[in-house]
Amino acid sequence: MAYQFDFTSILGYTDVLAKGVAVTAQLTLTGGVIGVAVAILGAWARTEGPRWLRAVVGAYVEVIRNTPFLIQLFFIFFGLPSLGVQLPEMVAASLAMVINLGAYGTEIVRAGVAATPRGQYEAGASLAMSRVQVFRHVVLRPALQKIWPALSSQIVIVMLGSAVCSQIAAQDLTYAANFIQGRNFRAFEVYLVSTLIYLALALLLRQLLRALGRRLFARGAR
Repeated sequence: MAYQFDFTSILGYTDVLAKGVAVTAQLTLTGGVIGVAVAILGAWARTEGPRWLRAVVGAYVEVIRNTPFLIQLFFIFFGLPSLGVQLPEMVAASLAMVINLGAYGTEIVRAGVAATPRGQYEAGASLAMSRVQVFRHVVLRPALQKIWPALSSQIVIVMLGSAVCSQIAAQDLTYAANFIQGRNFRAFEVYLVSTLIYLALALLLRQLLRALGRRLFARGAR
């Protein structure tokens, strides 16, 4: 018998989908903003920090980049309670996204810093700036401008990866899709709609990050 498509069965769950989209957006905003901040600090530590700090940050980057995001999420949510640290699902999901983006972003930002001409460091030093001041006021802005497309892509990847946060009952878009499918049993329709929503979110996020980049670096382009 031919399959009968029925997308109307999803209409009664638009509020559930809307909540899922809102939670995914919240996780992305938190993970993106704090994750980029961690990446910048990590890049500074790996390029300008003391040797011991470079080793610590380097180990963090290698561990996170060479282990699955799902395992990192499970370690935070299920593993840490064994040590007496129990986090709500949204906090655990946000923390996992921050840690993951921070590690990947560290290497992306570090690549931009490494491409900065040494003359800019010398110019800052000639103005009696400290190493931190040179990094912040002279190096960071042009470095971010160079790697902004790559960093933006990584933020989108982390947003899409947030789908696994449903495994710890974070009520994101994937959680909503699973919830709806468990009630109307229309797996094809539900997951097709959720796929299209993720696609729309990814395209929208890319556009927002592109616009943010133009705004942040407009002064430098003049």
